[in-house]
Amino acid sequence: MDSAETNRLAPHEIAFLRGGRRAAVTVAVLALRARGAVGPGRGGTMHTTGPARGAGTDLPTLPHLTKTVHASLYRPAGMRQLLDREPVARALTDLRHELTVAGLLRDFPPGRTRAGRRALRDLRHRHPLPTTGKGLSADDRLLTVALYGDRALTRLMPRFAREAGLLGRGGSTEEELPHSWGGGSGGFSCASV
Repeated sequence: MDSAETNRLAPHEIAFLRGGRRAAVTVAVLALRARGAVGPGRGGTMHTTGPARGAGTDLPTLPHLTKTVHASLYRPAGMRQLLDREPVARALTDLRHELTVAGLLRDFPPGRTRAGRRALRDLRHRHPLPTTGKGLSADDRLLTVALYGDRALTRLMPRFAREAGLLGRGGSTEEELPHSWGGGSGGFSCASV
């Protein structure tokens, strides 16, 4: 995969590549939040607050995972419940398949390929973690969270992340994908990603 292809990865794809299912859904939730379509609920849950607004919010232009997350939050849910909802689980399976076909993930052993590791390294090199969120566009915030997970989430959107249950009590996006037989962290099995 060359750098032109790496530049075409969407934030939710980058997040899945970096941290798996939870990370990808977190970025989808944040994309909806930026468009006024999702808000925090009671007890660390999220819910829809209306249709997505803003630039590029035509339903066909939103990524499939983002549309699915929006539809699945018609009933408030915490992150674990959202991940377990059948449409979201199917969308994540499809996303994993797309990244595998693109040569960024492998099925066995599960984890990133050399190209996937290089793509993340190159993206992080081009987009270092900012010290503050001042002056960042919504797209830049999504990319930052996709690349850096909880560190970016706590710097850029701490209140929403805490209220929506994206941090704490199992809400972490830090479930790194293993990248080799002995060097990975995160403990993924084939069925969990």
